[in-house]
Amino acid sequence: MIHVRTAREIQKMKSVCRIAAEAMDATRAMLRPGVTTREVSEAALKFIESRGAKAAFLGYNGFPGAICVSVNDEVVHGIPGERMLRDGDLVKIDLGTYLDGFYGDMARTYAVGEISPEAEALIEATHAAFWRGASLAVPGKRTGDIGWAVQSSLEPQGYGVVRALVGHGIGRRLHEDPQVPNFGKAGTGSLLKSGMVLAIEPMVNLGTWEVEVLEDDWTTVTADGRLSAHYENTCVVSDGFPEILTLMSGEEINTYAQE
Repeated sequence: MIHVRTAREIQKMKSVCRIAAEAMDATRAMLRPGVTTREVSEAALKFIESRGAKAAFLGYNGFPGAICVSVNDEVVHGIPGERMLRDGDLVKIDLGTYLDGFYGDMARTYAVGEISPEAEALIEATHAAFWRGASLAVPGKRTGDIGWAVQSSLEPQGYGVVRALVGHGIGRRLHEDPQVPNFGKAGTGSLLKSGMVLAIEPMVNLGTWEVEVLEDDWTTVTADGRLSAHYENTCVVSDGFPEILTLMSGEEINTYAQE
């Protein structure tokens, strides 16, 4: 079932998403050589709980970490542990928060120290693809329009758009209908209405779009071992341009022209 949220419900989602954005900012400050992914996760958990919220991922379908910390060829769902971050790593932080009956969800990709120019370009392309897709999260468009916009901005540049994992609706549950693929055909999929809330999240690989899941049944990696990037925001479908609930301090909205 696809939900259209009331103004009161959206206000509650703004509150939980604000905590997510602040937690991401605190987590980003942890990313330096010598820090373990477990330490990053523990810092995020401590911050989220200090704000009276819960870490949405902890225990979700058995996931053992408070957040997902995915490094280099790990696309998503990296389990925090004793892996130590190194100079040149590409780290994806995916975190969720829960408060007062509602969820927030977001992801960012960060460099540890100095990374390669192609890794920098991958981050930028993923970020731009999100905004291309988000620009179509408006009433009267469809989920396929978002996916088409993401895919068409990336594949001509030679990037692989992950197909096994998609964005989603979000609200009283972490994952709700509709699915929001990062690929597809314009004019297809679920019709968007004002007040729907979506987690739009391009997952983009430097090489193939294909992925594999490791033996831990969570960590998803690129099939060719090359780098991956991830960028996600919780967005309210709105006239003109969606309202982005998980923007961090200093981040700006990029309003690409709708096509």
